[in-house]
Amino acid sequence: MPAPPPPLNCPPGLEYLSQIDMILIHQQIELLEVLFSFESSNVYEIKNSFGQRIYFAAEDTNFCTRNCCGRSRPFTLRITDNVGQEVITLERPLRCNCCCCPCCLQEIEIQAPPGVPVGYVTQTWHPFLTKFTIKNQKGEDVLKISGPCIVCSCFAGVDFEITSLDEQIVVGRISKHWSGLLREAFTDADNFGIQFPRDLDVKMKAVMIGACFLIDYMFFERTR
Repeated sequence: MPAPPPPLNCPPGLEYLSQIDMILIHQQIELLEVLFSFESSNVYEIKNSFGQRIYFAAEDTNFCTRNCCGRSRPFTLRITDNVGQEVITLERPLRCNCCCCPCCLQEIEIQAPPGVPVGYVTQTWHPFLTKFTIKNQKGEDVLKISGPCIVCSCFAGVDFEITSLDEQIVVGRISKHWSGLLREAFTDADNFGIQFPRDLDVKMKAVMIGACFLIDYMFFERTR
């Protein structure tokens, strides 16, 4: 997909996001994972609604981190455009992936360009529901994300609604798509869709991409 003219105050590389209201994220199948059952670095294609690739995402972690920490692992995820220029960096620190431990909840930092934070996604503790808060670069709350009580994608997709801070207005959705019985049973290569208003700030669109990856690692990464 060719890059449109950049809007005002748009970080370099995010002009792709200014004219779309949906993103598809497809995790690529890693043959070594299927054959030998050890965790390799995740790689993804990020596409528009027409299936045109706009970004490529690759996990940057070492073998021990991936296979010892599993879905709780810290990571750097580098998102590049179609010419290989890194435009977004996601940084996830090591946190306990347990809802019974409210003092050490999950979070991810979104940088665009790399080294410049544009927002954060932090898990909000709740005894039953899956909840996150989207924050801007100043750490101010902007939006909420609410998921189901039990996150399970058996034979169906899973939706995480993006809402206003009072949770009264739905402004978007992160959806984990059902990928078929064989793919779901033997791989952890997941497919996601993100919907948001077309006129939403591109920085917040980038933060929603970060939220999608955090959700993927927390709930849909297979434990080996």
